[in-house]
Amino acid sequence: MPEPGAGRSLLNLERVSKSYGIRPLLTDVSLGIAAGERIGIVGRNGDGKTTLLRIMTGAEEPDEGRVSRQRGLLVGVLSQQDDFDDTHTVREVVLQGMADHEWAADARLREIVDVLLAGVDLDRAVAGLSGGERRRCALAGLLLGEHDLVILDEPTNHLDVEAVAWLAAHLAARPSALVVVTHDRWFLDAVCQQTWEVHDGVVDGYEGGYAAFVLAKAERTRQAAASEARRQNLVRKELAWLRRGAPARTSKPKFRIDAANALIEDVPPPRDRLELQRFAAQRLGKDVIDVEDVDFSRGTRSLLSRATWRLGPGDRVGLVGVNGAGKTSVLALLAGEAAPQAGRVRHGRTVALQHLSQDVAFEDPEARVLDTVEGIRRVTRTADGEISATSMLERFGFTGDKLTARLGDLSGGERRRFQLLRLLLTEPNVLLLDEPTNDLDIETLNVLEDFLDGWPGTLVVVSHDRYFLERVTDSVWALLGDGQVVMLPRGVDEYLERRRASLRAAAAQPAPAAVPSAPATPSVSAPAVAAAPAAKAGSAEERAARKTVARLDKVLERLSAREVELTAALTEHATDPDRLTAIAADLTALQEEKEAAELEWLEAAEVLG
Repeated sequence: MPEPGAGRSLLNLERVSKSYGIRPLLTDVSLGIAAGERIGIVGRNGDGKTTLLRIMTGAEEPDEGRVSRQRGLLVGVLSQQDDFDDTHTVREVVLQGMADHEWAADARLREIVDVLLAGVDLDRAVAGLSGGERRRCALAGLLLGEHDLVILDEPTNHLDVEAVAWLAAHLAARPSALVVVTHDRWFLDAVCQQTWEVHDGVVDGYEGGYAAFVLAKAERTRQAAASEARRQNLVRKELAWLRRGAPARTSKPKFRIDAANALIEDVPPPRDRLELQRFAAQRLGKDVIDVEDVDFSRGTRSLLSRATWRLGPGDRVGLVGVNGAGKTSVLALLAGEAAPQAGRVRHGRTVALQHLSQDVAFEDPEARVLDTVEGIRRVTRTADGEISATSMLERFGFTGDKLTARLGDLSGGERRRFQLLRLLLTEPNVLLLDEPTNDLDIETLNVLEDFLDGWPGTLVVVSHDRYFLERVTDSVWALLGDGQVVMLPRGVDEYLERRRASLRAAAAQPAPAAVPSAPATPSVSAPAVAAAPAAKAGSAEERAARKTVARLDKVLERLSAREVELTAALTEHATDPDRLTAIAADLTALQEEKEAAELEWLEAAEVLG
């Protein structure tokens, strides 16, 4: 079990137990959180992760045991449901009375608003926000506050890849302690120093993020000579994948890596790409989906302009872009559910396509799980052989009374799992997956990845889950706002670099009547400055003000570029505490210099009228 950290203790659970009905979720759990610790919590859906968080925050009381908190402890909580008053505006629920000049003059606070509320008008009513916008508002409101301990339940939901990378860097540089429940494995590696696994009523602790957790779990499994063959095979396969990833992933664990690596000496790659492509070509033929010279718009927004994109048999493609770039619409175009304004989208004659959308509603909520599955197909074929419907249900976590459950009674995660399973049973040879990892726990993600390893068709995935993208696809393409679908040879890293360069170029353009570094969007207001009488045209005062503005434009351009570089460096060195401390100090000094320059710029601009 996890032990309290060596630093100042903030919160402790002592022999805590909690049950719902006859089912124990936590049994005799003792753990502690120290100042500055960053802890990730993983486990299957329904095993007690959220219950553990609620006991920590005092939202629920344990049946037995004791929870002690440091006196005066300031705790910030992001739950999976917000408690916003729909009659309020975004400004009221996020800024909570903070004046515009207060947050806009503070570079750290302004960055939180700029990133998380990009494109959201602060004076917009909460009632009209989408689920994703409400989630980002809740996260922004939390991060604007000062806390000793921040507790986050699935914070990356509804964030794109770029925003997830920003959030990881922000949390890694934040001095407060952190406890986070997430299925985003890249995020766990980038942010967390410890991982707690909740299972079977207990909480097991591991040093490091997700990669360290997988290695340590495999080592424990080896030492215990576990006999659960299929489960161990999944762990071995995940290890094989991690070993072929970035060397940094395995540089920190505090246990014998050699022993864990012995498990995978003879494990082949997760998938034989050439064999799968050969098998896919047999089933699909050489033509799959061709997008030819297409113009495609949704409403007044142009998403594609004379774009050409060809998907062949066995291609495994990840599609990235900021929220609103049109990824979901492009999947609908590929599926034939939306028509281009010009050009054509052509499907090969043998294509059997399935499209997983983000909608989890069922046509018949009264239908039963097993009956529905057996009505589709009792046995499904993969490149590795045949799998029965009941075996597939078991692999996706449907056992016992879940086999006869009504579809309408399934939880969000169970609905997503069933949706995936139902698509796979139809034996498609082209799969379009839109945010398939939503509401799935890590164990289910492992099962899905294992299935896709042996699935020979053409795959297009839209996902904010960077780990999943890198795990199941072989190439990454991006919508960068220029009307084209662009291949990125270096994957998500290249996408983030291009986005940073784009934002840096935008920041270099001086704005005539606002703080130059702040985007000219409805979500950002320039700091209020007391009005000053404008200087007379041609006067010495006016000439001096113009020189000051011109000089500060160059200074702010240089400082903005440096700020982007340091922010990127926080992400790059997220696992190096010493380097992070140095970078954070440089960033703080730079932001103070930038704030002073911005105020001077505003004063000079007021003189010019």
